[in-house]
Amino acid sequence: MKHTSLQIIRDEHASLAAMLQSMRMMVDRGPADNAENFFDVMRAMLFYIDEFPERLHHPKESNLLFPRVAKAVPHVMGTVDRLERDHMHSEKSVRDVQRLLLSWELLGDSRRQAFTDAFKQYVDAYLEHMRLEEEVILPEAEKVLTEADWKELDAAFETNCDPLTGKYPPDPAYDRLFTRIVMRAPAPIGLGS
Repeated sequence: MKHTSLQIIRDEHASLAAMLQSMRMMVDRGPADNAENFFDVMRAMLFYIDEFPERLHHPKESNLLFPRVAKAVPHVMGTVDRLERDHMHSEKSVRDVQRLLLSWELLGDSRRQAFTDAFKQYVDAYLEHMRLEEEVILPEAEKVLTEADWKELDAAFETNCDPLTGKYPPDPAYDRLFTRIVMRAPAPIGLGS
């Protein structure tokens, strides 16, 4: 049986991974001759990460998915512990990266390397986090969770409606943010110059 929560989690991971890779591409290119636009788009992308995955996606994994899987499959407890530690520190991590970006923007190139190093570490850790969820937790969940578990998970994740997955209309509250990212990010990331 197909469980919509699994597809939603995978879709949200895919859109977040695309966002992180796009940001990595932008950081590798640097601000060039349009620093104002570069920093504006990077701030908007980091805000999206802080706003959407941190507030909607992670709590549902931590409160609903992980405990059920850990209870049914105790041998994944080490992975669940690691993922939970990631979730506990992820909000601080994204805010640290936001602060380093602001430092680079306001204080100049002497702060660029600190941002670049922290950003690379942040992206690598986030991608590894999602890989563990998809390769360890989700396959176990598919094997052991009950239909009652899936019903609750599906209902919870169906409320996320992340428009960056391309499957939902934009939430009016976030429409301005997503439009800003798409219209101002340089090609091939977005439609900007």
